[in-house]
Amino acid sequence: MKNRFNQLLLLAFMLTFASCFKKGKSKNPLDDGQLHGVAPSAKQSMGKPRGMVYIPPGTFHMGPSDEDVNYNYSARNRQVSIPGFWMDATEITNNDYRQFVYWVRDSLAAKELGYYKSSAGASGNGGDSAIAIDWVKARTIKYDASNLEKLGNKLILAPDNRLYGKADIDPDKLIYRVETFDLAEAAKRENAGMARNKFIKRYNQKIYPDTLVWMRDFSYSYNEPMTKRYFSHPAFGNYPVVGVNWKQAVAFCHWRTHIQNAALEKKKMAVESDYRLPSEAEWEYAARGGRTNSMFPWGNYYLRNKKGCLLANFKPGRGNYAEDGGFYTVRADAYWPNDYGLYNMSGNVAEWTSSLFSESAYNFMSDMSPDVRWDAKDSDPPLMKRKVVRGGSWKDVGYFLQTSTRVFEYQDTAKSYIGFRCVIDLAPRMRK
Repeated sequence: MKNRFNQLLLLAFMLTFASCFKKGKSKNPLDDGQLHGVAPSAKQSMGKPRGMVYIPPGTFHMGPSDEDVNYNYSARNRQVSIPGFWMDATEITNNDYRQFVYWVRDSLAAKELGYYKSSAGASGNGGDSAIAIDWVKARTIKYDASNLEKLGNKLILAPDNRLYGKADIDPDKLIYRVETFDLAEAAKRENAGMARNKFIKRYNQKIYPDTLVWMRDFSYSYNEPMTKRYFSHPAFGNYPVVGVNWKQAVAFCHWRTHIQNAALEKKKMAVESDYRLPSEAEWEYAARGGRTNSMFPWGNYYLRNKKGCLLANFKPGRGNYAEDGGFYTVRADAYWPNDYGLYNMSGNVAEWTSSLFSESAYNFMSDMSPDVRWDAKDSDPPLMKRKVVRGGSWKDVGYFLQTSTRVFEYQDTAKSYIGFRCVIDLAPRMRK
């Protein structure tokens, strides 16, 4: 009995003691009139981008690390600084690009078959912002003979274009709708105050690779097997995609951004920045792998290691194409990566950049994240459609493998030796 009395006495004491420190009603911390700051969102950020490596910020000497053997003086050696970014460890492969092609095919087919639902904020394709594809149904579409006929002439080959009357998807009808905001135009002082819709660009882009480049690029040469199989055969799935022009590569970046942000929004996560092609300076900085004055991603001065093994896929000697282990291209992850973990920054396929090619660009561009861009229209002169291509390819001699060598190709032209890889800018805490 005495123990129970002591327990009750102790409980009463604790309640009395606690009441002395009783807090008032909770208040909103913003009601005190002081500066607290407000975060834009409490949403979680995405993790490391799949298949990408982080390129840390730094300074390097951009331009020739050796003699300019062409004496064209289109580059000057100068010190520039680059902020950090993420970059694909390999070139975009046939499998990667095929995901894009199939997504466009499925979205167009789903709309043709009525597999969609009205909604605000489209997740479909084709420019109708009120259409959201029902992807559960879209992924069940079988592209056999009976179902292809249901798609009509909007997606399949016209009867006159078929072999033995076989219905199939018409590559020219695989069109992706690009919608983008022109920040460069919006930032001009003379455009201040203009309506937002004046800076929105919408256009349709054919996206299927030009498989005929294997024959078109080489006169009097038997390359029909590559034309027929390179993009369609599973054996080449992990090889770099080719036959993609600059405009198609840009469309791929837009699509990659679209599907990523759609997934992030579905998970209630923060939307990230856009995928894009690297600038010329970013590409060279990444290719050097921290070796600021070296000729090649692996260093100086040779194309072979101490054992005599070739260090990249290119045209050795006077044309011994098979010596490096690949007659044409090789797997996107072949050979050794550079010190940043990037594969085939020299050789295999040359790569598109976002930069306009100008012989005098090095003389006037900034030393902080330098870039010269021009979104050329179809009506612009050819001079304005030149885009910088870097890295050299399987059909090039060793000079073009140097990290500083710059050449160009027209933005609407596809080649059997030009591919691309993407970059993305993420928040600082994503760099781990």
